[in-house]
Amino acid sequence: MSGFSQLWNQGDAITRSVALLMLLMSISAWVLIFWKGWLLRRVRSDIARAVPAFWAAADLKAAGTQLAAFDREQVLMPLLSAATAQPNARTLEAQGERASQLTRRLRDALHGVLRQLQFGQVVLASIGSTAPFIGLFGTVWGIYHALVSIASAGTISIERVSGPVGEALVMTAAGLAVAIPAVLAYNIFGKMIGVCEAELEGFAHDLREMQASPSIHESPALRE
Repeated sequence: MSGFSQLWNQGDAITRSVALLMLLMSISAWVLIFWKGWLLRRVRSDIARAVPAFWAAADLKAAGTQLAAFDREQVLMPLLSAATAQPNARTLEAQGERASQLTRRLRDALHGVLRQLQFGQVVLASIGSTAPFIGLFGTVWGIYHALVSIASAGTISIERVSGPVGEALVMTAAGLAVAIPAVLAYNIFGKMIGVCEAELEGFAHDLREMQASPSIHESPALRE
């Protein structure tokens, strides 16, 4: 921290702007890491409990109640709503085959849920890919600024050069410190989202098959 404080005190507006940008990127990355880690754990837990409870219910109404009780992050209920929706008979949506209508509604609902799960991934990827280069820019500018200051002093020695240059290299280390957690989190969350996506696609497929089956519409439980 002493090197960073000296770099801050000796740096110009550009050096300080780069340092502030690195700090902002670090805070943003860690907020997203903690929030998305908490969110995705809840989603995986909800899916693991809600889907078996849904299929264990006696009828569709009871199944919807069970699903709503476990689906805290609302990743499954949009699929059920899409599967059971009744389009307006006067619209083009109602003109196609029932199976095609179900496929379209479930696809749109699934895409909406996946956008919800993928929120923040672009920010993590951007931070992970740009932070090292921003830190490197801060290092180059800091070295340049330090050399100009040393040259203006009129005397150059290894002691006068090594200190400011070493302090400028702190920016490179800061860039790596910001980027590495963001990249690791992006990869881990991508894997978790992929697992959730597979589970949601399977649930959507099963809903489509259930709703497309003629027997489900003839069930006394549904007519009630």
